[in-house]
Amino acid sequence: MPRGRRNEDLAMLKMALVGYEHEKQRIDEKIREIEARLSGTSAAGPAMAATSKAKNGRVKRVLSPAARKRIAAAQKKRWAEHRKQLGGSSATAAAKPAGVKRVLSPAARKRIAAAQKKRWAEHRKRIAGEQT
Repeated sequence: MPRGRRNEDLAMLKMALVGYEHEKQRIDEKIREIEARLSGTSAAGPAMAATSKAKNGRVKRVLSPAARKRIAAAQKKRWAEHRKQLGGSSATAAAKPAGVKRVLSPAARKRIAAAQKKRWAEHRKRIAGEQT
């Protein structure tokens, strides 16, 4: 066995170990979800929320259906008050005329097309330079 080869093999084994540990965590999480579904509790229940973490390392918070309903009702109430201050439902209809579509002039379309062609040309030039 050539010298120096053992260090490379150890580094490769360490990387493999890290990868397999990550895979094991993912599999364990799937197992917990399946067990939670079999036991009749939701996977996003309090037991799962304590163990599952978001990418930034914080525990993901889960709202109960009752809390969601309360929040939705409060938000609907706020919007109703806002619309009432604007003067009823006619204010929203006046803000957006129905069926009116904005159209670009031919000159504006040409300017946009020319700018886009220029961007693509620069992009292709940059990629061609990287490949050589």
